[in-house]
This record gives sequence, structure tokens and C-alpha cells, in this order.
Amino acid sequence: MAVRDILTFDDKVLHTQCERINVIDDDVLSIIQDLKDTLYAGTGIGLAAPQIGILKRVILIDLRQGDEPVIIINPKIIAQSGKEKDCEGCLSYPGYYGIVERPKKVTVIGKNIDGKKVIYKASGLLARALCHEIDHLDGIVYTDRTKEVYSEDEEE
Repeated sequence: MAVRDILTFDDKVLHTQCERINVIDDDVLSIIQDLKDTLYAGTGIGLAAPQIGILKRVILIDLRQGDEPVIIINPKIIAQSGKEKDCEGCLSYPGYYGIVERPKKVTVIGKNIDGKKVIYKASGLLARALCHEIDHLDGIVYTDRTKEVYSEDEEE
């Protein structure tokens, strides 16, 4: 439908809790299409609705490994285990990154675009991306979880 502008840095929308989606209608499907169009116009692997200015609980992740993209409406982490630190960036903080501690494994439930319950048991990059995007739905950005943010131009 449309490539939307991605909100950046300290836009107040990025720090606002999103509303649950109660009905999956044409408006919600339009939001999902806009998330896809916007993500695929850039270089990221995930996008959450508040990053395009929509305070609804929906995320899109595409690790671009030949699998279908992960689209979850009202995602919720119901289990997690382990911890690992790794570098993260964000389309809302272009050119910056930081080291963030996340769970090694997560189990996430939600709904797909057909309104059916989905469960993702994830580890590695998908687990990290799920945590990152779900944080966006709760008004949390990765810079809230790191001690230092680095510019791509800086040397550590």
C-alpha cells in the first residue's frame, strides 16, 4: 500500500504503549501491508507498528532466509530462558548501535493475519528480533536497554 516514514530518535510515539487489536479487519491488514512495504524499502529485519506512527500491537520480522515473514498481532512473550549480549541496531536509530542483553530463547504467542493463534519458539537472531520488536509495542527502545550507544562512525 505505502512506504511510510519511520519515526526516529526521541519521537514520543516510540515511547508509548500500543493498543491491542481486537478485530483483524481491512485497516489492520493495511497496516501490515504498510509495514511490509516500509521494511522491504530499507535494510532492516523487523518493524513494529509504532515505528510507522501507528499505536497498534503488530510486528513484522523477516530474516530474509527464504522463510515467510513473521507477522504477529498482539504478540506476548510467555517463556524465556538464558541470556546473551549482542549488538543491536534499529531503523528508528539509523547509524547507531549498542550492546543489549536479551534472552537466548523465547516463546511468543499471538495471532496471525487470519486471527488464528500462533506460537513461535525461537532462539538466536529470531529470538532477539522478537524481543526487540515486542519492546517497541511497550514503548521501549533498545537504547533503554544499553549502557552506551555507538555511532557507525565511531571506533570502540
